[in-house]
Amino acid sequence: MSWLIVLFVLLLATIKKSDKKQSVSVIIPAYNEEETVAEVVRVTKKLTYVNEVIVVDDGSSDNTVEEAKKAGAIVISHKTNQGKGSAIQTGVKKAKGDILAFIDADISNLNSKKIDVMIKPILENEADITKSKFSRESGRVTELTAKPLLSFFFPEVNFEQPLSGQFAGKRSALNKIKFENDYGVDVGIVLDADIHGIKILEVDIGDIKHDLSPLADLNKMANEVVRTIINRAVNYGRVTMMDTLGGYIRMTIMGFSLVILGIFLIFFVSSVPLVIALLIVLIGIIITVYNLIKTISKSLHILRKGSFGPTVKSIIKMYFPVLISGLILVLMLTSFLSAATISDGKILIEPTSRNLILSTSDSSESISARGPYTIDSAIENETDIIRIPSDALSTMEMSVNDTMIIKGNYYHVNSTREDEDNTFRLSKSLKNSLNVVNGEILANSRIPEIFSGTTVIHNIKSTNLTEGNMSGVVQFDISGKTKNAKAFTITLDNKTIAASIGIFDSKSKYTISLDNKIIGSFNIKNIKEGKYESNDGVHSLKIEFKNRNASSIRHFVPSDRGSFIQFYS
Repeated sequence: MSWLIVLFVLLLATIKKSDKKQSVSVIIPAYNEEETVAEVVRVTKKLTYVNEVIVVDDGSSDNTVEEAKKAGAIVISHKTNQGKGSAIQTGVKKAKGDILAFIDADISNLNSKKIDVMIKPILENEADITKSKFSRESGRVTELTAKPLLSFFFPEVNFEQPLSGQFAGKRSALNKIKFENDYGVDVGIVLDADIHGIKILEVDIGDIKHDLSPLADLNKMANEVVRTIINRAVNYGRVTMMDTLGGYIRMTIMGFSLVILGIFLIFFVSSVPLVIALLIVLIGIIITVYNLIKTISKSLHILRKGSFGPTVKSIIKMYFPVLISGLILVLMLTSFLSAATISDGKILIEPTSRNLILSTSDSSESISARGPYTIDSAIENETDIIRIPSDALSTMEMSVNDTMIIKGNYYHVNSTREDEDNTFRLSKSLKNSLNVVNGEILANSRIPEIFSGTTVIHNIKSTNLTEGNMSGVVQFDISGKTKNAKAFTITLDNKTIAASIGIFDSKSKYTISLDNKIIGSFNIKNIKEGKYESNDGVHSLKIEFKNRNASSIRHFVPSDRGSFIQFYS
């Protein structure tokens, strides 16, 4: 009878154990997310099976901690910013749940259903770990760095978004994972799960809206993802599987990656000097060409020694990453070149917000990257001053201390303040006149469009003017670039005092004045003849015109609106 009692007790304990409800902890790593963290916490707490919500504050300098506490989260704080992976590790140590879920704190459209989609498969024992994918195109680091490297070292890992930051897992499975301290944490979880045979499921959580990493951070992110993948490849023996051919292939991919990185730096990261970005591209090209030649040579050598069919299949598999990187580079270059235009002896490439300008003329600035620019408010008491970035002034063919006449109002052109190289500062009324708003981002190519119709009084720079205590201005209207601009040189009293380029209307007359007195007047006939000369007995004037096969946004002011060039003694 006693043995029946023991058996009954054991059976009851087994039933009770099997019916035990698994506890769930949600960990939210956060760094300066005061605007969204509270809502993320509130949405998470709506799930009845969630036992605790932990926000790990990774050294925030805003009100992230206060907002998280108000929303009802347990808050653990790092004194300094240690990285997302480090915050996740802290959360794992403090959490009590059998199942742990990790949610980013910057998601602005999170709802309970999205979290439930991640956790439910684990509660129902369909997976040991779930990672999310969502309705957004994969990022540049994913497509240009993570996926090529994963396909090279871990071809069996085939997720749409291997770097997704939202995931969940059983504690027993996560204990086998090595959590990286930085951006490598996401891909590290995927690789460790693959190697340890942990069942990992990619689930679709729909549309996600969150902060995108600044372009300047992409290089750091890519480096940490690459380091994690390479370290895992070394630790798990994937590198030893590669022979000399693999080494050449890896170097070829590195060359492609450097070229791609350099191109991104040229167009998207204004803080990196252009010469450094070009040097990276050049180094990448050299590495790519050298190692590609070595790769082909080694491949031919292997083909001669090995069994043709199987060897070809093996080489083709190893070549796939090179083909992918090469294809990405070709697509990038063709996309950029499709946005190229040739004007004024220059090739202008504008794939997105920055302009790359390559000059084929005798310009002192043969290559530059211009824009994008940001609209901001005028400094106090500067209602009649407009601050314009130097690159934008070059585009408008203007200089600091020029005067702009916009809808009858006069504005003095000033330089930008320190650390505001790409900021326009405009008064409220001027912004209304130009139909722009604070925070608006302007591509360099839009500048002539925005200021179209503006009259500019441009100061003439000339050594001879300065030596003779003489000054001068040229007046022109800003309009869309027009071809057939004329270059001209003005000689006064046998001294060359001005040279410029711009558009003359074929039906208009143009005058030159000295101390508000007209000393010369010409029209299209003189321009076609290539010269104009006059002598009023006091001053001799000579103008030489040349066709430069160029274009300009300068449309010179005709005589019915005043002298297009005025000199003052």
